[in-house]
Amino acid sequence: MSEEIKNQEIDTDAILEVRNLRKCFPLKKTVTGKVTQELIAVDNVSFKLKAGETLGIVGESGCGKTTLGRTILKLHEATGGKIFFEGKDITDYNSKQMRDIRTKMQIIFQDPYSSLPPRSTVGGILSEPVEVHNIVPKEQVKDYVLDLMTKCGLRDYYYERYPHEFSGGQRQRSCIARALSVKPKLVICDEPVSALDVSIQAQIINLLKQLQNELNLTYVFISHDLSVVKFISDKIGVMYLGSMVEFGSKEDIFSNPLHPYTKALFSAIPHPDPDVKMNRIILKGDIPSPANSPKGCRFHTRCPHATDKCREVTPEYKDYGNGHCAACHLLG
Repeated sequence: MSEEIKNQEIDTDAILEVRNLRKCFPLKKTVTGKVTQELIAVDNVSFKLKAGETLGIVGESGCGKTTLGRTILKLHEATGGKIFFEGKDITDYNSKQMRDIRTKMQIIFQDPYSSLPPRSTVGGILSEPVEVHNIVPKEQVKDYVLDLMTKCGLRDYYYERYPHEFSGGQRQRSCIARALSVKPKLVICDEPVSALDVSIQAQIINLLKQLQNELNLTYVFISHDLSVVKFISDKIGVMYLGSMVEFGSKEDIFSNPLHPYTKALFSAIPHPDPDVKMNRIILKGDIPSPANSPKGCRFHTRCPHATDKCREVTPEYKDYGNGHCAACHLLG
């Protein structure tokens, strides 16, 4: 399927299309600069996303979710594969070419405490990108920022306050406002609620949904909380050790998970009824190092159904109907 993806035409209906994306970080080099060992953070990931949709990316810590998001935004340069945004191949765009694209692609970082400059007021933080990218005339900047703050649930008198004066939820609202200040079409949400209390998480998720409906935003929502992903996503991609092991619509993934890793993740979701007995699938061992990935299927070291074929041959990533894809020898 890898070659088919490479040779297919660009999908004009997709705002974002990723084909066989790879990102590797060099660990060791020779004196001449030749890489002798590398860490494969993202390996052969492909998907499409239409305008207004939300793609949830799930997986354990260290599986490459954040690196995937940053590589899509070209905060990391891709080692291989293609990135198409609004039908344009932006894979090899330089910083000057990316300047016009930056306003259309934004990111909400995981930690609101460290992603806001402490010496600037919230008004200054939100005004700067508006002025730099000429979003509105200079005399309208303050009114534009105040309106944006209101949309994100921030009072107008917060304009002159500094980040340290806010709670975690207010900081994250400021981060959301900053991402939306340049009127983007695609927003990468990198675990935007993981550092917040549960009650605040619900408020932020509802805010993101509301803003998506109002502004027709497209989200790539990275999280390890499956309950949150189920609520906000239209499509779901499951990652393990840098690879996409399963991808499909939310309904297909939750009603009929195909990959053993997906089944194990879903078995860990807590049920609100204490009398319901959960058939928890316990995975043995730790995730292998991405610097020394196992041969064959990367999940075989922890999979309870692994066969000799799994240990030797890398499974093909196939479509099992309705865009529900998975990579597993057990599926035939």
